[in-house]
Amino acid sequence: MIIAIDGPSASGKSTTAKGVAKFFGILHLDTGAMYRAITLEYLKYLDISYDSQDFIDLVKEIEINFNRDNQITLNGLCVEQDIRKQDVTSKVSEVSSISIVRKKMVEKQREIARNIDCVIEGRDIGSVVFPNAEFKFYLDAKAEIRAARRLKELTNQDKSVTLDDLITQIKRRDFLDTNRKISPLIRTKEATIIDTSSMSVDEQIEQIVKIINNK
Repeated sequence: MIIAIDGPSASGKSTTAKGVAKFFGILHLDTGAMYRAITLEYLKYLDISYDSQDFIDLVKEIEINFNRDNQITLNGLCVEQDIRKQDVTSKVSEVSSISIVRKKMVEKQREIARNIDCVIEGRDIGSVVFPNAEFKFYLDAKAEIRAARRLKELTNQDKSVTLDDLITQIKRRDFLDTNRKISPLIRTKEATIIDTSSMSVDEQIEQIVKIINNK
């Protein structure tokens, strides 16, 4: 069984997916963390252009996995906290739009989820990675609400970031994600749309679990 949860940045996908996976006792696969890990590695080599052989080699050689605690690892090291930093957030949409990056990540995601039940969340799960997923959901919320959530997450990391900064960044990310040529963020016709603007995480999990159990 594949449960696909798509949606824009800070719509509640990750926390909700973890809760749904825990309820059913199955794997949670955070694809966004995988793209953030590649971005984190790329930030070490900003002088490398995306169309260069050096960048191609970087993507081919990078090793991204999940440890026993289901935390993202980059070349064998846990980077669960590092990938959430603002410099990664501001660059991840750009890096994840590159063809070779998406190809490698989609292959890895399919490899991890092969022959097991899991909840997978991202931006192209129901449309590209697992178009035949048994259950598809699309989580969304107003940009201002999503920015407020992100600000709360960043309080202990970067106190210089303001709500207005995050609203601008999230709207830009939405534009980039929905307008990229490769695997854009879309709502598939099969997906159940859930507006999380006024919902708690528990309510989001409960609604998804109820829909799945009723089918």
